[in-house]
Amino acid sequence: MQEFEKSISFDGRDIRLKIGMLAPQAGGAVLIQSGDTAVLVTATRAAGREGIDFLPLTVDYEERQYAAGRIPGGFLRREGRPPEKATLTGRLIDRPLRPLFPNWLRDDIQVIATTLSMDEEVPPDVLAVTGASIAVILARIPFYGPMAAVRVGLVGDDFIINPTYREISNGDLDLVVAGTPDGVVMVEAGANQLPEQDIIEAIDFGYEAVRDLIAAQRELMSQLGIEFAVAEPPVENEALAQFLQERAAEPITKILAQFDLGKDGRDKALDEIKDTAIMEAIAELPEEDPVKQSVTEAPKLLPTLYKKLTKKLMRRQILEDGVRVDGRKLDEVRPISCLVGVLPQRVHGSGLFNRGLTQVLSLATLGSPGDAQDLGDDLHPEDEKRYLHHYNFPPYSVGETRPTRSPGRREIGHGALAERALVPVLPPQHLFPYVIRVVSEVLSSNGSTSMGSVCGSTLALMDAGVPITKPVSGAAMGLIKEGEEVRILTDIQGIEDFLGDMDFKVAGTDKGITALQMDMKITGLKMEVIAQAIQQARPARLHILEKMLGAIAKPRPELSPYAPRLLTIKIDPEMIGLVIGPGGKTIKGITEQTGCKIDIADDGTVTIASNEGEKAEKAKQMIYNMTRKLNEGEVYAGRVTRIIQIGAFVEVLPGKEGMIHISQLAEGRVGRVEDEVAVGDEVIVKVREIDSKGRLNLTRLGIHPDEAAAARRSAPA
Repeated sequence: MQEFEKSISFDGRDIRLKIGMLAPQAGGAVLIQSGDTAVLVTATRAAGREGIDFLPLTVDYEERQYAAGRIPGGFLRREGRPPEKATLTGRLIDRPLRPLFPNWLRDDIQVIATTLSMDEEVPPDVLAVTGASIAVILARIPFYGPMAAVRVGLVGDDFIINPTYREISNGDLDLVVAGTPDGVVMVEAGANQLPEQDIIEAIDFGYEAVRDLIAAQRELMSQLGIEFAVAEPPVENEALAQFLQERAAEPITKILAQFDLGKDGRDKALDEIKDTAIMEAIAELPEEDPVKQSVTEAPKLLPTLYKKLTKKLMRRQILEDGVRVDGRKLDEVRPISCLVGVLPQRVHGSGLFNRGLTQVLSLATLGSPGDAQDLGDDLHPEDEKRYLHHYNFPPYSVGETRPTRSPGRREIGHGALAERALVPVLPPQHLFPYVIRVVSEVLSSNGSTSMGSVCGSTLALMDAGVPITKPVSGAAMGLIKEGEEVRILTDIQGIEDFLGDMDFKVAGTDKGITALQMDMKITGLKMEVIAQAIQQARPARLHILEKMLGAIAKPRPELSPYAPRLLTIKIDPEMIGLVIGPGGKTIKGITEQTGCKIDIADDGTVTIASNEGEKAEKAKQMIYNMTRKLNEGEVYAGRVTRIIQIGAFVEVLPGKEGMIHISQLAEGRVGRVEDEVAVGDEVIVKVREIDSKGRLNLTRLGIHPDEAAAARRSAPA
């Protein structure tokens, strides 16, 4: 392709596009740049594989250390496993892109976004989302676009588009909005307990900017002479579809209306219709019947069309009758129960949250500042995390068997969402210096496990005695849309997520929203529907919150006896080296003597962790004595370390020595130092003078007995 450049003036910043310069063999490639941040996004299409019945779309986001002018650490000196941030950015690109491909498309599609250059102002993620749309268009892949994304921040009372890292960290909102000409297709947000109306206005504000980027993409297509690729969908097997409508529609409808069946009973009954009644009916057909031939030639066709019919009938029941497969009204929440302290206190805090058949057990662990996660990511300004939320989804939670492996994208994404929901209510570090890890174990899944994790984790934190400012609850909203008919569902379960058009997770306190995540299966949603879903989620969240507070009304006043006790002491940063000692010898010695874990921050904050208060106090006193500044006239109990001809050296505090001149050892004339003291003797001394070089001159003269007694009492053990 001939090289082409385009600049889009956008809210005071330019977004620059370069096409045809890089990656000529990719299906489509664009270098999208703002400031000094530049992302190369490619889209490539390959022929589909035989026998698959889904869209094999792969979206990867990659970062290179050279983008920030750095060389990777480690033995290999090259990038290794992608950090969590890269995985989350890959999901951020995937989620608005995936619903825009035709549902019949089966070709292999791969989108790769690579950050080639990065400044400290412009985040690359929303650039990559917009770049993915452009790359797909350039690759002539069937696509219901264009699509674009922007970030919205809130600084003071003003919304801003594509804020810098600093503006994000200083503001109360970090919202990403992606949209198409049809409406909003994806929302991802963290907020500092903002009211619902503020969130709605922010999404609307962001979508207006998205529309500008969509218009720019249309203009780009016109300049390049590109039209959207059109491909004919495969012809549906009308004979089999009609056969299923005649034979299966009525029994499926009856099953969907049996509200007392439950998930397992309903799934079993639906499978029995498909695998027994329908297959028996097909077996009775003559061999030359087109229905029988199609099932024989394409075994996957029957399950696909049967699922499509089931989806149609379930959605019709909701649209026409206003009732769901479990008998609930559209705005009704499933039965909820909550427990805390379900495990012994060696687990510092535990909470069990049940919503219908969804069950999540969350466990909270408290650690010292040294347990904070070092992100080890030079490309991002945040260097460590003191709150970690991890989410596990074992196969037994859905009654399946499969190999257990390391967390996948879904687990990482759900953990990050729950983490984001709870961060705004955590106590500040100076009041609660613990590092906190919460692990949510999904024990049973039937929809909305991420929001179950938010609720279970709130219970676990309160059970652990973490003084959160407010409890957080969450609910997942769904959507059924047929033409202009729209129904919003509160607290969706598995089948409604699977057969519906939206999964909109809303978490927050009674004050406001802390996290949002909306994914669509349609090509866009109007703002009035999004606003209705957000408002409808509030009474559901408050209802769930009431049930949670019935289990534990406020954080426990005491920590688990097995949680570490933290003591802090502030030292002069110039003294850090003294406490650590050569090769860490000094701090290791304190650790061995006391059994405490000791962490030292660059600002001189020393945190001492121990399950035994006395040992923590001992370590604190040792460090205090080692780093305290001595003043003239102070009296200490010290120990003689060495003797020279003109005096004796005394260690008055760990690592601090002074000299008693022979003339200051005793009243009257002293002939030999050894006549008064020996190495190892404990002596009471007073600081007589601190010279210009910081050296201590000590004396044994003029010390009052009360001063001597006090010095012995406060002497290091």
